[in-house]
Amino acid sequence: MRVHKESHLLVCLFLFSFSSYMSSTGPFSCRLRKPFNLNGMHKSGDVILGGIFEINFFSASSEHFTSEPKDPICYGFDLVGFRQAQTMAFAVDEINRNSKLLPNISLGYSLYDSCVKLGISFRAALSMISGRGEPFQLNESCYGNPPVLGIVGDTSSTRTIAVSSIVSLYRVPMVSYFATCSCLSDRSRFPSFFRTIPSDAFQVRAMLQILRRFNWTWFGLLIIDEDYGHQAASLFQSDLAKSGGGCLAYLEVLPWVNDVAELQRIVGIMKKSTSRVVVVFAHPSNMLDLMEEVVKQNVTGLQWMASEAWTEDQVLYIPRYRPFLAGTLGIAIRRGEIPGLRDFLLTIRPDNDTLRSQDNNIVKQFWEHVFQCKFVTPGMEFEGQTQERLCTGNESLRNIETEFLDLSNLRPEYNVYKAVYALAHALHDILQCIPGSGPFQDQSCASLQGLEPWQILYYLQRVHFTTDFGDQVSFDENGDALPIYDVMNWRWLPDESTEVINVGEVKEMASKIIDLIIDEDKIFWNFESKKPPRSVCSESCPPGTRMARKKGEPVCCFDCIPCSEGEVSNETDSTECTSCPEYFWSNSQRDHCVPKSMEFLSYMEPLGISLTTASLFGALLCIIVLGIFTHHRTTPVVRANNSELSFLILLSLKLCFLCSLLFIGQPRLWTCQLRQAAFGISFVLCVSCILVKTMVVLAVFRATKPGGGSSLKWFGAMQQRGTVVFLTLIQAVICTTWLVSSSPAPHENTEYYKDRIIVECVVGSTVGFGVLLGYIGLLAILSFLLAFLARNLPDNFNEAKFITFSTLVFCAVWVAFIPAYINSPGKYAVAVEVFAILASSFGLLLALFGPKCYIIILKPEKNTKKALMGRGTPR
Repeated sequence: MRVHKESHLLVCLFLFSFSSYMSSTGPFSCRLRKPFNLNGMHKSGDVILGGIFEINFFSASSEHFTSEPKDPICYGFDLVGFRQAQTMAFAVDEINRNSKLLPNISLGYSLYDSCVKLGISFRAALSMISGRGEPFQLNESCYGNPPVLGIVGDTSSTRTIAVSSIVSLYRVPMVSYFATCSCLSDRSRFPSFFRTIPSDAFQVRAMLQILRRFNWTWFGLLIIDEDYGHQAASLFQSDLAKSGGGCLAYLEVLPWVNDVAELQRIVGIMKKSTSRVVVVFAHPSNMLDLMEEVVKQNVTGLQWMASEAWTEDQVLYIPRYRPFLAGTLGIAIRRGEIPGLRDFLLTIRPDNDTLRSQDNNIVKQFWEHVFQCKFVTPGMEFEGQTQERLCTGNESLRNIETEFLDLSNLRPEYNVYKAVYALAHALHDILQCIPGSGPFQDQSCASLQGLEPWQILYYLQRVHFTTDFGDQVSFDENGDALPIYDVMNWRWLPDESTEVINVGEVKEMASKIIDLIIDEDKIFWNFESKKPPRSVCSESCPPGTRMARKKGEPVCCFDCIPCSEGEVSNETDSTECTSCPEYFWSNSQRDHCVPKSMEFLSYMEPLGISLTTASLFGALLCIIVLGIFTHHRTTPVVRANNSELSFLILLSLKLCFLCSLLFIGQPRLWTCQLRQAAFGISFVLCVSCILVKTMVVLAVFRATKPGGGSSLKWFGAMQQRGTVVFLTLIQAVICTTWLVSSSPAPHENTEYYKDRIIVECVVGSTVGFGVLLGYIGLLAILSFLLAFLARNLPDNFNEAKFITFSTLVFCAVWVAFIPAYINSPGKYAVAVEVFAILASSFGLLLALFGPKCYIIILKPEKNTKKALMGRGTPR
């Protein structure tokens, strides 16, 4: 998995040495300068497949510049690596027994031990592509294809990069089962590379998918200081930048050595962070150093996420780590089942005829490691030279417990199995080619006798099959198989043992859509709530708010700002609020727009009810006074100064009270037109009657003076009626002209308030409205002046005094009305106008008819002609 920069340098050195690898001993023949003597296993066949595996952990060599180079000695036997190599041998044997796959063709193999050394992997690859060291002739006397037409391996990304760089020159297919570096997906550098294990790029995408599944958007990332870790961090950051699915609370690099001070600093950051999730891309050795410091600082309450490198490593199954690592989620290589593998492994036995053969050195090492014995080898003079038990070769694998036979968790082995079958299916497709319709030049097909590696490469790119376990195997344009991981969960059992169980899978479909399946009921959560933890920098902003990023912090850290009035957000974590349309407004929660409320002076609100009550009371009062006057119409008080005008004033005042009702309620076109006309004509009728009555009072008193009798002829009943009608008709003409030229109309005003619509009547023509009010005011002022002149005339009941007071009240009300009306918004302007109508109407009614009603009802003794004329007061 690690990718070292020195691998590129080794490739260059290999290319240089390869030119000297073949040495000519004559002008017409060639031979290998020196055959490599490597640990390996071989089986003959019509087609040979190669394999490179880690079977020994270490190697030693005694090479000196002064002596001939010697082959390295490998030691430190790895049972898992040997099982992987035997899985390839089993797959080849199974294919040879399959009559439907490659019928009449036998597969062979050449498997080599890399000993975890890049140089040995080079030698193994060179041996396979050059023919295992047998001499061959050049040109006419030297012809042949490399016997190995495909290689399965290598284990590490570092060695795979180097080896693939060489075999790609010959277009020999190389299918890795364990190299995860995403750099190997570069077809320009590795044109013949394939793999059956997901790349690190998908590993990152898979872990991000799990993070999103549990809504963990705030997490820490710990990596090791090598390409594996740095590449994971780079992929994490780039994917987060593209998808915006979360943020890194911190990114720290774990030291290779046990640097206590650095580990204390890193764990201190983890402890102080608000993130509850930590993702770790590291090897088990790094995790051991880290966990010691985590235990020391007692950092609990974290949800760990493990990369594939340490998800199932048993070195971390330590009881004192239980409070910390319990509940860990991780991803692991897909586990598969390989029926028949156990029986095949049990058939492995050392062949005494080949024990001295270097080819079977691996089997001998395996046998010695498992049974803890030694075989007698040439050079041993007698058994006493070794204190270890001697191997007989008759030991039975069935009688021992060994990790080698534990097939419950086949993960790399399953990838080896798929790699071998991929090569076999490619070969099978070659044999199915019909001449004349082939993919090569002139529609030709490849033949088994002259098969070239690049021809296998063509078919391998297009292979597609399904394993017995149900997994589909195919390769994309970069040589990557359809990636799939198992999702694992750590749980500690009551007996202090550790169990890592499969709780789901994550895979990428051919459509590049990642499919995550998790059984959450199986997951053990190491928290009191037994539920997934919350790990966010800031809680989600609910609808009605917007996110405002905190300065200098990641995008996941933000404040939730309520939307302004008139703006809404109907989604969680909205980045901005949107303005409502013109006739809509935000509701109180600011999460959706609602139609703006229509505001007008309504009959249902307290103000409207009050004004309506006052209006009806005024109209009722007019009716009562009219009834009193009708009942006492023959009395002097009623008959004095033209009772007909008094009745007409009462009628007009009643109309004034009732016309105010037209101002209440939702404005309509007819109410807007009628309200101003009714108001203007009613008041002119009332004021003109008062004006005529005042003029009559003056004329009567002037007639009592010498030479003033002629003035009465101008103020007869007909003249009075005519004057009232004439003055009223003038107002009617003004109203008609106004309504015809620029009629008042209802209007929805959105300027006064943003959250509601004021429904009002616009006057249409301001000039028309001004002339209407001005005409009323002119008549009122004229009446006031005439009544003021007549206020001191001698009479016990001088009506001019009351007319003066009533017109004074009328003028005062309407003078105060103008500024109040202008400065009142919306329905309050209407209320001011209604109040002015009612106030002036009550003023006229009370001032003109209050004293008369008082005399009629409470002082009937004054309701006589003598009392009115001042000639006596009856007892």
